[in-house]
Amino acid sequence: MGQIILRLDRVMADRKMSLNALAERVGIANVNLSKIKTGKISAIRFSTLCAICEALACQPGDLLEYDAREL
Repeated sequence: MGQIILRLDRVMADRKMSLNALAERVGIANVNLSKIKTGKISAIRFSTLCAICEALACQPGDLLEYDAREL
């Protein structure tokens, strides 16, 4: 089975937004946003994903990528 890859770091860099600034805009703790950024999560709430997309002016597809290669 493939895997979902989080590209939050890339989108943040494109928007020149720091982790602290994004965490403040989204309303979640830096440590939780850092886990999302590094892919160390197994799930994300739609409300969090919506808030991140709103803060970064992007679509969910900009943040999530499917890699079909076998692990």
